[in-house]
Amino acid sequence: QVQLVESGGGLVQAGASLRLSCAASGRTWRTTVMAWFRQSPGKEREFVAQMSWSGEHINYANSVKGRFTVSADNAKNTVYLQMRSLNPEDTAVYYCAAARTLSITEIPYSYWGPGEQVTVSS
Repeated sequence: QVQLVESGGGLVQAGASLRLSCAASGRTWRTTVMAWFRQSPGKEREFVAQMSWSGEHINYANSVKGRFTVSADNAKNTVYLQMRSLNPEDTAVYYCAAARTLSITEIPYSYWGPGEQVTVSS
């Protein structure tokens, strides 16, 4: 099994920045791709960003492209999501997920963290 734990969320004002972290433990060699999804109240969970542990493949949702940056520290088995220029539409629970294949859908992601709340006030 792979365990994922997110941290770094909180309440910020519009225009601020936050960095989320996702620490992976357990049988991490079973995963090659890490991703971030988010779910806003009343909405379905949506793809935010993904990257392969090698750093070769990185993708972003159009809504965050240019504002969010995903990165990884392989030595720490940790993935980060740097979020800049946050706006109230970014308010959501952010989930870290792991899979063996690249995908912007949830289907291949077998492992999920419990989620981290990010709230952006106007």
